[in-house]
Amino acid sequence: MKSKYDVMLILEGTYPFNGGGVSTWAHMLCNKVNNVNYTLYSVNADFEEKSKYQLSENVKDVIQVPLWSPLEPQELLNYGKKYYKTVNRKEQEDESEIESLFIPIFERLLNNIYNSNADIEDIDDTIFDMWQFFQGHDYKKTMKSLVVWKCFCKTIAAIIAKDNHYDATLYDFTVGMRWIYRFLIPISIDVPKMDVSHLTLSGFPVIPALVLKYKYGTPIIATEHGVFIRERLIAINSSEYSFFLKNLLIKFSECITKLVYYKSDLILSVNKFNISWEKKYGANPNKIDVIYNGIDSDLFIPSPKPAHLEGIPTVVAAARIFELKDIITMIKSCEVAKRDIPNVRYLVYGDYNAVPEYTKECRNLIQKLGLEENFFLNGFHDKPHQLFCEGDISILTSISEGFPYTVLESMSCGIPVVATDVGGVTEALDEKCGFICKPKDHESLGKSVVTLLNDEVLRKQMGANARKKVINHFTVDKFINEYEIAYEFIMNKKAHEPIYLNPHLQQEETMEAS
Repeated sequence: MKSKYDVMLILEGTYPFNGGGVSTWAHMLCNKVNNVNYTLYSVNADFEEKSKYQLSENVKDVIQVPLWSPLEPQELLNYGKKYYKTVNRKEQEDESEIESLFIPIFERLLNNIYNSNADIEDIDDTIFDMWQFFQGHDYKKTMKSLVVWKCFCKTIAAIIAKDNHYDATLYDFTVGMRWIYRFLIPISIDVPKMDVSHLTLSGFPVIPALVLKYKYGTPIIATEHGVFIRERLIAINSSEYSFFLKNLLIKFSECITKLVYYKSDLILSVNKFNISWEKKYGANPNKIDVIYNGIDSDLFIPSPKPAHLEGIPTVVAAARIFELKDIITMIKSCEVAKRDIPNVRYLVYGDYNAVPEYTKECRNLIQKLGLEENFFLNGFHDKPHQLFCEGDISILTSISEGFPYTVLESMSCGIPVVATDVGGVTEALDEKCGFICKPKDHESLGKSVVTLLNDEVLRKQMGANARKKVINHFTVDKFINEYEIAYEFIMNKKAHEPIYLNPHLQQEETMEAS
């Protein structure tokens, strides 16, 4: 038996190039799990120059896939194929083969996307056939060929013609095809052999995990943080896209989510809340387990409030400034609290450059409500274990969460929390440790803030209860031990045989390696 397993940890827009809860989780795994060497497969919008984290010796490689850069990933980075072979493949691409071999696969994919009752095995077979095609054909030349564009327009036009409720413009078709092109790019990128692939969301980054499973029979673990499809639905429905584009993106996302649950050998949710969504999209309940996030309770400890904040009623938050964190509601709660406590101060730590339009909306609301001396967007804090002790209480106003580290970290520091009832929040936070409010209810959130700030005895009792609950249930040692057991479990199941065995490709790989 191997002393350490090789695991490909697949991430999107998070570790190791960006912060946030998933990155905290991933960094903890990479630093503390003892039976694994990790390769990070990082899907990003553009090429990232530098890691935000000091990577552990357990991280043996980082594979970066920039999906939306002007250049193709293969034109920016080397994924193991010699460049002259990529060029030769482009030059030799035969459009007649695209029409005869690829078009039937592409049509099946489009019809499966729009068919809510599509057979999951047929969806899997379609992705497999597409991957197999791109083992010998160039992705860019194929997907940008005229015959593929005509196929897309004809097939989609026929589908929407059956529905009299909406139409689509040329712009809609162009954006829709561009989305499909970008989301599927990883199907053309080869990946090194691994013992396990570990997904951090049940969405489009499943593709490299599928490639590993098709090629080597590599088992898949999916860890569900915030439910991908739920957060997709929230984001898409609140967007300004046309009905056609919203519908396409929702149906494509749902199709992929079902495929993730179908192909995963083990689904590890960070809370019990997610399980109902997983079952709704076809997950086998026998595959599902819960591993709660854990934190270092020896690092996140109660500490004195900084001298410059003494006497100032202070609320702290650790939150990236974007829609799902609902900072707008947090600002409104500050206005409610200010009615009773004029000198209340909210300190919000987190990246405010992620969604500049939303940050601007927040700043405008702060000014409109006259909260310039009460509400502060302070940007990134490089010592999160000290952040919560700046406040008397902390706040979380998200409309979607998994099992938020910010709640656990605040509790571990003995700081009571006012939070919205989303995701697994109430599985950590109870009425003895803080207040739970409905999402977007700024009045209730603000009044809960006032209650805690005005009652020192209650505040300290809740803080003590919160610290005790973390130590009893949510320590990093428990968290890491459970993931080590999960990796052992998945590796000691019955042997996984590769689905795809192509002697020609195996010979090519051997020659490339030499």
